Amino acid sequence: MSHTLSYRPHLPLERVMLLDGPQGGPLCVLTAGVHGNEPGGVAALRRVLARLDRSRLQGRVALLVGNMAGLARDVRFVNDDLNRLWRPADVELARRGDTRGSSERREQAQLLPILEHELEQAREATLLDLHSTSGVGPPFTVVAGPHSSTQFAHALKAPLLTGLEGLISGTLIEWFGARGQRAVVLEGGQNQAPSTIDHHEAAAWIALLDTGCVPVDAAPDRSELEARIVQGAQGLPATVEVAYCHHLQPDEDFEMLPGFRNFDPVSEGQLLARSGPKLSREVRAPWT
Repeated sequence: MSHTLSYRPHLPLERVMLLDGPQGGPLCVLTAGVHGNEPGGVAALRRVLARLDRSRLQGRVALLVGNMAGLARDVRFVNDDLNRLWRPADVELARRGDTRGSSERREQAQLLPILEHELEQAREATLLDLHSTSGVGPPFTVVAGPHSSTQFAHALKAPLLTGLEGLISGTLIEWFGARGQRAVVLEGGQNQAPSTIDHHEAAAWIALLDTGCVPVDAAPDRSELEARIVQGAQGLPATVEVAYCHHLQPDEDFEMLPGFRNFDPVSEGQLLARSGPKLSREVRAPWT
C-alpha cells in the first residue's frame, strides 16, 4: 500500500494506513478530512508519516482519511455530512451496504468495517479526529466518551469546548466514545491557514506519545509540540462552555458581520449577524 496521504486532487490519496507495533499494544486512531473542505489534518498526517520511525512503534496506529470525494472537490460534503452519519440507524445502513446513492454513505461503508475491526482487536483505543473551521480563530477540542477523553483533551493544551456535544449528534467521536474508548476532536483553526496544519501535526504527535504508541525518544520534543498549540490558543482558559445556541431553520440565510473571530468577547445587545429573508433579521448577543 502506498505511504502517500494527500488532499490534492491530482496526487494519490490513500484512505487507510495501518502501522503495527507489538501485539497487544494500544491503538491510536488518527482521522482527517472527514469534511472535504478541511484539508489541514490530511497534510499534517503526511508530515507525521514522513518523520515517524515505524520500527520504534509500541502500539498500533491507524491513519484514516474520511471524505475522499469531498477532499477532491474541496467541498464540505457531496450529498451528506459524513460527521452526522454515525447514529445507530445510519451505522446499521452502512453495515448492510445500503448507501442510498450518497457519496458520504459510500465513504462510511468503507470506513466502518476498518474501525470496527480495529476496535475489536484493541485492548484500549484513542481517537483523535482532526477538523478545522470556516472562521478564523484558535484551536479547541470537543470530547465524547469516558472521562479519560477529557483528560486526553487537556493533554493537547487547547481549550476544551463543553456543551457542544449536546447540540450536535451523529458525530464520529460520539460513535467511538459510546464504545467506552477515548475520543477527541481537535478543531485546529481556519480551514486554509498554514498554522492549522501545525496545530494538527503537534496534536497527532502528542496523541501518539500520550497513548504510548511512540516512545519519547522517537518523537519531536513534547514541550515544543505543546507550546505550538498553547501559542495558537491565545491565552484562552482551559475550558469554555457553550451557554447559548442561535438555531437556524433549514435553508435559512445567515451572515455574520465581518471582523469576528471564534471566541471573541461580545457585549449584551451587540449586533452579531443577520438572518432570514434578505438578511432582514438582526441577531444580537443575549448577554455579555
